[in-house]
Amino acid sequence: MEYPVLDTKKTGLNIRKLMKQNNIKVRDIVEYMGFESEQSVYKWLRGDSLPKVDNLFALGKLFHTSMDNILIEREGEDESPLLPRYMRILTTSSLWYFYTR
Repeated sequence: MEYPVLDTKKTGLNIRKLMKQNNIKVRDIVEYMGFESEQSVYKWLRGDSLPKVDNLFALGKLFHTSMDNILIEREGEDESPLLPRYMRILTTSSLWYFYTR
C-alpha cells in the first residue's frame, strides 16, 4: 500500500472548477471565510498551498460537496513512502500538512 499524497496543483484546479460550477468568485470565498484579503484563496488556486481543514470543511459546504471531492491525490510518482512530500500530522483539533522536501 502506497502512502497517499495530495497534488496541490490539481487540487487548486479542482477548486477553480468547483467555483465555476457553483458560480462562486474569489471575492465570495473571501467574504464567506471572513478573510481580510484574497491572498490565501489565490494560493490555493495556484497550488502553492492547501486550505486548512476548517477551510476545507467550509469550502465543502459552499460547494455542496465533501472535502474528499475537493482534494486530489497525486498519482504515478516514484517516491519513497517513508519520505512523502507532505507528511500528515493529526492533532486533536486539525490535520496539518508539512512540506518535507
